[in-house]
Amino acid sequence: MSQSKSTPPPLASTFIHDDFLLGSDCARRLFHDHAKDQPIIDFHNHLSPAQIAGNHCFGNLQEAWLAEDHYKWRAMRANGIPESHITGSASPEEKFFAWASTVPRTLRNPLYHWTHLELARYFGITTPLTSESAPEIWQETKKILSTTRVHDMLAMQKVQILCTTDDPADTLDHHESIRRSDLPTKVYPTFRPDRAFQIGDPVAFRTWITKLEIASSYTITSLDDLLTALKQRHDAFHELGCRLSDHSFPNAPQAPDAQSAAKEIFSRALAGERCTQEEQDLYTANVMHEIGRWNAARGWTMQLHLGALRNNSSRLMQSFGPDAGCDSIGDQLQAKALSAFLDSLDRTDELPKTILYNLNPADNHIFAAMAGNFQDGSLPGKIQHGSAWWFLDQKEGIEAQLNTLSNLGLLGRFVGMVTDSRSFLSFPRHEYFRRVLCNLLGTDMERGEIPMDDALVGSLVRDICYGNASNYFGFHQG
Repeated sequence: MSQSKSTPPPLASTFIHDDFLLGSDCARRLFHDHAKDQPIIDFHNHLSPAQIAGNHCFGNLQEAWLAEDHYKWRAMRANGIPESHITGSASPEEKFFAWASTVPRTLRNPLYHWTHLELARYFGITTPLTSESAPEIWQETKKILSTTRVHDMLAMQKVQILCTTDDPADTLDHHESIRRSDLPTKVYPTFRPDRAFQIGDPVAFRTWITKLEIASSYTITSLDDLLTALKQRHDAFHELGCRLSDHSFPNAPQAPDAQSAAKEIFSRALAGERCTQEEQDLYTANVMHEIGRWNAARGWTMQLHLGALRNNSSRLMQSFGPDAGCDSIGDQLQAKALSAFLDSLDRTDELPKTILYNLNPADNHIFAAMAGNFQDGSLPGKIQHGSAWWFLDQKEGIEAQLNTLSNLGLLGRFVGMVTDSRSFLSFPRHEYFRRVLCNLLGTDMERGEIPMDDALVGSLVRDICYGNASNYFGFHQG
């Protein structure tokens, strides 16, 4: 089952075969001739800059695959696996075997597809993962991982550009190291100031403010000071190639209002007072408006991830903390506030390039329609309905997002897929997306709903897989 790290492994000979998910001759031609060999621009993920800078070598598949994967944790809990064998004290091998026992139960879940795509692409393993095959797969992958480092993984999947997710209070030292290295993949930070908005937790907020003061070399005693420190970090991120900010909120930010009130709210939070939800929303709107203006001035893209209901299990939150795998889809109302927020920037010609990601599938049409309201002719697809996110990044969810975008916007200007992952083994999710895309378009061709023209449709495929993202983000611009 071994495979050299210098070239990608062959396609699997089992159900993950050459034409996996490709249900027509047209789909197969689109994928093999136009999609398969495109480089990857992964403009949103949660990979570790430290592991990239250090060209990390994972000791085993549990470390590389399970240590931070809340998708797998949720499936394991649903399969009755005790927490000791998920995030607890069990050995890495025991945790891997617990996952192996779960995999056969994930049929029709995207985890089944992802698991076997990753085994095939990185390790050349075509045997389905089960309790019976787990011991051999454990040993084989451990042997391959001992000579396959993070940089090899990126090369195997032809990752041209990736953007990590970084707090403004981070030092960016690892990004400096990466920039000085000979890594062919370009790695850039993304400005993610979520903790700037957590004024509902005064202790955590004060701790973060102190960290930001150190990173920015600026003392923060007022809202104006905070904005100055954040702007200083925004500039520092830009110097390291950052061209995106990223923001995750349950509800869309509202239009900014009452700046004097926002200043008072910040001062009270800094003094340790708790703020009401209404006060938090007003403060957030004012700070987000400023960040939007900075993004527009710098030519950055603003990403808004909206609709998560986080940390539902107080039991897991207390024992593990956030990102334990107990987040869910929320049913918050989004349209009115989102419209007002975008309009507040658009009316002064300060709305940056923006990608809107919704977590509630019921909001697909709301977000796709909202994107159309604020296109301004300055560049193609300035406002994007982003790729199917989190609970939606599976075959049905991807198809639904593509169909909605096609119906209400321009599929031909879509900037494509992201992994949104913490694992260096997740890049085959781009292949998965490309296969779904080509199957959808190929089916349309077979039905006569779009022209039987491989050059026309193939050009669209190449743009969505790579070309649009390459042109949209401006990573190579000063």
